[in-house]
Amino acid sequence: MDLKVHINNIHGSQMAAKITGKFTIDNNDFRFTAIAFGRIGGQNIGAKLSKTTETELKKLGYDIDEVIITLQNNLIQGDLTLPEGLKKESFVDD
Repeated sequence: MDLKVHINNIHGSQMAAKITGKFTIDNNDFRFTAIAFGRIGGQNIGAKLSKTTETELKKLGYDIDEVIITLQNNLIQGDLTLPEGLKKESFVDD
């Protein structure tokens, strides 16, 4: 699955942050929100999609769980784009 992630905004710190953004699959853009937790046990991210987004993804033939897992993996691995002026170092532990 070719899923591209773009972060719109991040609020919080290295301990916990709320992330808003969009992801693209097959030239279709979808919004998401996520909570990122660091420190204890390593980096964890929980992404959430709206019911409307889930319905649209199902219409396109995508498995919702697979999309969410891929989205979360991209976020954890840093496979994403950021808005101008925001650096990964500002919210990721080195």
